[in-house]
Amino acid sequence: MSAGSGDWIAKGPRKPGAPLLITAELPLDVLGWTDALRRAHYPPERNRLRAHATLFHALPPSVEEELLQVLRDLARIPPPQARIGGVMKLERGTALAVESPAMVDLHAQIAERMHGLLTDQDTRPLRLHVTLQNKVKPEAARALQARLAGELRTVSFRFRGFGLYAWEEGLWRPIRVIAFRR
Repeated sequence: MSAGSGDWIAKGPRKPGAPLLITAELPLDVLGWTDALRRAHYPPERNRLRAHATLFHALPPSVEEELLQVLRDLARIPPPQARIGGVMKLERGTALAVESPAMVDLHAQIAERMHGLLTDQDTRPLRLHVTLQNKVKPEAARALQARLAGELRTVSFRFRGFGLYAWEEGLWRPIRVIAFRR
């Protein structure tokens, strides 16, 4: 399965107990570009999601209403500036590094509000990125990293908002996108 045209979305009734994840929503032009790169380089049999910038990976579903309010409160600002500033090397993959001090600050505010509910992974310092390739041989990752380093240009943008999703068996169920004030 590839992650094109909505097949990354969970279908059917919502599954109880599915953990919640939060993304920093990319603008549509950047999403289209990064998703095309992901479809080209992510192993197709493993690519079940569209390109994304994850802020939190697994929050308990019991905090959904509180979390929506936190995100609404934080989204009352203009869209945070960001830029794709280079290639990020993963153990067995490649990502685009996203630089956004404002989004890192918003992440810290969410983490503070959700203190005690975060997984170990979500308590680590935020390394904002968009994964293009994962679980490949190191040689394949190094080849893509070298190629992208030679052709990648800096891309500046503003995040659209926060995305809240339920994680259901490797697919995402969209709950809400909370847009930043324009």
